[in-house]
Amino acid sequence: MRTVIKNGTVVTAIDTYAGDVWIENDKIVAITAPGASTGMTADKVIDAAGKLVMPGGIDAHTHLDMPFGGTTSSDDFETGTIAAAHGGTTTLVDFAIQTKGGSLRQAVDTWHGKAEGKSAIDYGFHTIITDVNPGTLEEMGGLVKEGITSFKLFMAYPGVLYVDDGQIFRAMQRARDLGGLICMHAENGIALDVLIEQALARGETAPKYHSLSRPQIAEAEGTHRALALAEMAGAPVYIVHLSAPRALEKVVEARDRGLPAFAETCPQYLFCSLDDLAREGFEGAKYVCTPPLRPREMQADIWRGLKTNDLQVVSTDHCPFCMKGQKDLGRESFAKIPNGMPGVETRMYLMWDGGVRAGHISPNRFVEITSTAPAKIFGMFPQKGTIAPGSDADILVWDPDKEHVLSVETLHMRVDYSPFEGRVVRGAPTHVLSRGEVVVEQGKFASKKGRGKFLRRSTFGL
Repeated sequence: MRTVIKNGTVVTAIDTYAGDVWIENDKIVAITAPGASTGMTADKVIDAAGKLVMPGGIDAHTHLDMPFGGTTSSDDFETGTIAAAHGGTTTLVDFAIQTKGGSLRQAVDTWHGKAEGKSAIDYGFHTIITDVNPGTLEEMGGLVKEGITSFKLFMAYPGVLYVDDGQIFRAMQRARDLGGLICMHAENGIALDVLIEQALARGETAPKYHSLSRPQIAEAEGTHRALALAEMAGAPVYIVHLSAPRALEKVVEARDRGLPAFAETCPQYLFCSLDDLAREGFEGAKYVCTPPLRPREMQADIWRGLKTNDLQVVSTDHCPFCMKGQKDLGRESFAKIPNGMPGVETRMYLMWDGGVRAGHISPNRFVEITSTAPAKIFGMFPQKGTIAPGSDADILVWDPDKEHVLSVETLHMRVDYSPFEGRVVRGAPTHVLSRGEVVVEQGKFASKKGRGKFLRRSTFGL
């Protein structure tokens, strides 16, 4: 099967040019001048005149079918990946969670069972380690050989996901020796539990107190400590879902000293704020995520971090919970609201409309932070994250002027609300290709569940 995407403008992280992209089966085989006589014929022609041809999005931070807070995230690998494809994401990396007392092997096998036969796009796994002991340190080596080359640790959620500094340090040393990458949820969870207890004792139970009881200094302290531990271990580190200027300052300082420190942010920290958490009644529960949404004036610093490459990636931390039957578990206490927001489908729309069109970032930078950088950091490049001969044909035909309304009625995530209800965005894919197959065309899902493949990732090489 040979496909050509013709007459479009190819946009990668470093180039913008007119070209025709030729695909054979699942790979890009050639890029030619528009209309050049090549001797090749195509079985399928996609006319991209007036449109951009870009690499498919890579979301390196999702939580599909994840148990949390007495419930389970509402998207599984079928609904979540179909929604991702509609929004222009063609690869995601989810988290396999070690249960306390369990093994990493059990975690990975469980998540393979969740994804196989359901995922519509390619996927990989990080492993969340909740118990760093000699057994799990040994298991890390086996997982790296299987292409699971990144591991997440939590400084937050004592008694559930939290690990102490000694465990973090040992895991970082082991990852260093294996070529793995440690991803850190960096908040001082011990102190935050005290603040939460004190807030509830004062009767401060509304959703806005989720943010007010988790000040940015807790994130800044955790980020500083994670970077210090990584420096002592001689290991690279990746800070997940960075939300606050003071945390960003710690990353900037480390990178300025030449440390292999990387960080992501998420659209909710660029487009939502404490004002949303403070909405009337229980509406603010829609916006409860961790780290929490910050005051709106802090968004400028996060945009600046993306411009200067002190933040390298925009992922989603997609962890959806319905208002009815899930979020409303916390009507009497913000501490019982399941933490998470839906975002796997809306990331690319928001970053184009609110990023490129608003003048914050260029189209090339858009490609870099949504696709190329996560591919490089997490061992998928150049198989994923670029348009080049030999790369997987994960491609978007993107209409920069196409209007799309973000609404629970128009989106495909399995959740009963949208944080961006009624927002009109400009910029959307007309065609989404995953390994050469058109999976979404003109807003319609054109493939089937279960076609996505598990992605074996390389060790950290930056």
